[in-house]
Amino acid sequence: MSYKAGIIAAITELKDRTGSSTIAIKKHMQENMPADKKWLNGMFLKALKEGVASGAFIKVKASYKLSPAAKTAAKKKAAPKPKKKAAPKKKAAPKKKAAPKKKTAPKKKAAPKKKTATKKKAAPKKKAATKKKTAEKK
Repeated sequence: MSYKAGIIAAITELKDRTGSSTIAIKKHMQENMPADKKWLNGMFLKALKEGVASGAFIKVKASYKLSPAAKTAAKKKAAPKPKKKAAPKKKAAPKKKAAPKKKTAPKKKAAPKKKTATKKKAAPKKKAATKKKTAEKK
């Protein structure tokens, strides 16, 4: 698979409305790359630039979209794939009725523990400050 074809496949599978970033495209391509093929970043970047120059991709800020012409070409390639016929469905075996469950006796709740009331000692009262009487002036 060429880098350009990989980029087209990545953009169509990622389905980002605003376009796919170079990092997202790169990650997708590396995951789907065969084990015997080595990743060449220069070739990837060159394929992106050439795709924009040829009109296959549209650059939007730091993201790439497929051009309308490339979208129709990608749909035409995807359409002619032959569909496999579904295998005839087997009839489901009749379901057996589940055995009735035995009821267990309800467990008694443990008696709540009584809390011992702890009384706080009252703080000692402060003595009222005594005012010194001042001698009256005559």
